[in-house]
Amino acid sequence: MWGGEDLVVSIARNLLTYCVYVIFTVVSVTNRRKSWLLGPISPAADGTLYQQIVDRLKREVSEGRLKPGTALPSFRQLAEDLLVSVITVKRAYEELEREGIIFRRQGLGTFVAEQGRDRSREAKLVAAKELIRKGIREATEAGLKQAEILEIAGEMISKENQSYDQRH
Repeated sequence: MWGGEDLVVSIARNLLTYCVYVIFTVVSVTNRRKSWLLGPISPAADGTLYQQIVDRLKREVSEGRLKPGTALPSFRQLAEDLLVSVITVKRAYEELEREGIIFRRQGLGTFVAEQGRDRSREAKLVAAKELIRKGIREATEAGLKQAEILEIAGEMISKENQSYDQRH
């Protein structure tokens, strides 16, 4: 059946195949762009596709996961990773650049701006205030008194803090 030399060659070939597989897998996973930080982008989710990209990049910057100077994927690479069009990514990057959260350098790429975290937090604060204002208006129109609104807000803040602690 098997000669000793044939068995050694077969084992060596299988071992080599396995090593190549492991090396390829590790290199593929570690060389992936940081687009996984953004999570899935979906037409079924709230907001347009480009706005989902904008919101998620703002979150990553404001929470410090994307540090100033961090290179972002090219339009084409991020579009490929998220399965969206290049135009969608370009539009998202342009909005983030207008807001001072990222900057582009011809021939070098797109990067998180030094003041990106502060600008992202400012934008999130403005959005949060608007949502709170709308919520207060809705609650007032529903006949709730200030004390009731504050009680509901306090409960929601407590629940959100617990949820945040569980995620981190």
